[in-house]
Amino acid sequence: MKPHYVLAAAIAATSVLALAAAPEPLSAPWQLAGENPQKFTAGVDQADGVKGARFLSNKSEDGKAWASLTQAISAQNYVGQRVRFRARVRTQDVGNWAGLWMRVDGVNRPPLAFYNSQDKPIKGTTDWQERSVVLDVPQDARAIMFGVIGSGKGTVWIDQLALEAVGQDVPVDSMQPARSLSVSPTL
Repeated sequence: MKPHYVLAAAIAATSVLALAAAPEPLSAPWQLAGENPQKFTAGVDQADGVKGARFLSNKSEDGKAWASLTQAISAQNYVGQRVRFRARVRTQDVGNWAGLWMRVDGVNRPPLAFYNSQDKPIKGTTDWQERSVVLDVPQDARAIMFGVIGSGKGTVWIDQLALEAVGQDVPVDSMQPARSLSVSPTL
């Protein structure tokens, strides 16, 4: 075979493989949110090892940027119940931290419940692991929002997601209280 044919065949094969692994856009209920969504990209990965998983990736060099891959649903089917959002999570080169999050909103009220996994961060490069967030959904709940947060550089994937009612025996996740402030200055 002539060298230019071999080169053309190699380029064509590489192009086909690149197209096969190109990410798909997120479906309508998912959206990119957070403080710096413009610095991130998200989609459904088609590469080997993560095929079909949703991903959130920092495309900037800003190690302090954060964003979330988010979905919001009506709380109607979960009012008065304890709910668990769980997913398998994988990371690559996460510079700050990544984790699952969930929030329950009321009508014209600040969040009724919130947890973002910052006290159980996933850092660096990790293989698939199951993570979850558990919150109570009060009677006056209007919406439940959930997803994954990426803070800093790197990529986080989520797959095999589930939102399910659980029993009262499953503990609720809560944010660690901020360190209390002194009432007197130290001079």
